[in-house]
Amino acid sequence: MTKFVINAERVEFRSDPDTPLLWALRDFFELTGTKYGCGMAQCGACTVWVNGVATKSCVTPVSAVEGKSVTTIEGVKGLPAGDAVKAAWIEKDVVQCGYCQPGQIMAASALLSKNPRPSDAEIDQAMSGNICRCGTYQRVREAIKTASASLSRGAPPKPAVQPAKPAPAKKG
Repeated sequence: MTKFVINAERVEFRSDPDTPLLWALRDFFELTGTKYGCGMAQCGACTVWVNGVATKSCVTPVSAVEGKSVTTIEGVKGLPAGDAVKAAWIEKDVVQCGYCQPGQIMAASALLSKNPRPSDAEIDQAMSGNICRCGTYQRVREAIKTASASLSRGAPPKPAVQPAKPAPAKKG
């Protein structure tokens, strides 16, 4: 049994500890916002945060998140960087087909949670593991800059990891 936190809720996963985190999230915990793209950590569609760090869930075994905090696209609502990025995504009309967007938003939000005023080079590095088949890279960059400006006008971003709420364990 693997115990960890998903979106500020304590959970237990009672299956093979080598199961990729992506499949535990989608199939056992029914959090389907995180997408399967390539299965080789090359496209970024499966990006989640593990203790605030953007992580490819398709190649991360559940055992690697024992005692850690996992945040999915469903969990960034209410976090300053997540809300700023989502608002900027809409303002800049980033989405085309939308499949890669959860991973793009998670990577951008993780960047802005740690560095609210990134340079172009820092944006490029943070987003380099996320592929967009529709080629919206310029709009992604513009949206990150817009979110950064929004954050600098408001309160500083909170840490990417939310404290765990006491809750009954979900069993997978």
